[in-house]
Amino acid sequence: MQVCLNGSRTAADGAHVPLTPEELARSAAAAVAAGATEAHVHPRAPCGRESLSARVVGPAVEALRGLAGVPVGVTTGAWAEPGTAARLEQVRSWSVLPDFASVNWHEPGAEELAVLLLARGVAVEAGIWSGTEGAARFAASPLGPRVLRVLAEVTDTNPSTAEASAHALLTSLAPAHGRPVLLHGEDGGTWPVLRLAGRLGLATRIGLEDTLLLPNGERALSNAQLVAAGLAEYQRDQ
Repeated sequence: MQVCLNGSRTAADGAHVPLTPEELARSAAAAVAAGATEAHVHPRAPCGRESLSARVVGPAVEALRGLAGVPVGVTTGAWAEPGTAARLEQVRSWSVLPDFASVNWHEPGAEELAVLLLARGVAVEAGIWSGTEGAARFAASPLGPRVLRVLAEVTDTNPSTAEASAHALLTSLAPAHGRPVLLHGEDGGTWPVLRLAGRLGLATRIGLEDTLLLPNGERALSNAQLVAAGLAEYQRDQ
């Protein structure tokens, strides 16, 4: 169970969304105590903007690693740095390396970025979003066998159809170069997809990046609360 700590959420989503390195580390440590085995984070500059700068990524990774004591992964999403060349340069400048980084295979420059990360000793999560060309591009990629795992991301937020969308995404990924798959949904699709991952025996994730709500519809107060609820839901049909 991976905990996804913040994603694109901001302070407008509630004071419980961790943004600073210290907040992220405390939230991750509590989530690990609740059962999370690794953490995924979107590091933020002091202004609150997502950033791939070494000055932003390094402190976040160090704080998480020091307090939570589990593998730490970061995003490399193009929204944090739209220019491919600039994104590569920022990752090349990292002095504190995360344990893994997610690379969205449908984004421009994905393979170049994955090559750079692997050369630097950072494991790669191949982010494959439903509704994109990511699965087809990944299937044809010579880098497929070298990734840590496939991050199967269901973008369908309708709770009535998200599970079907997840099945379709998994079908398009088979056999995913033989790599493990972490399946997750977002917003309204979060809990149906997490339960499906449990039934299929796939890894999954939960946290404030994916949803602000508990399975009963109540507002989640922390990442730790979501992790505890996620583990209960994951094991419910097993």
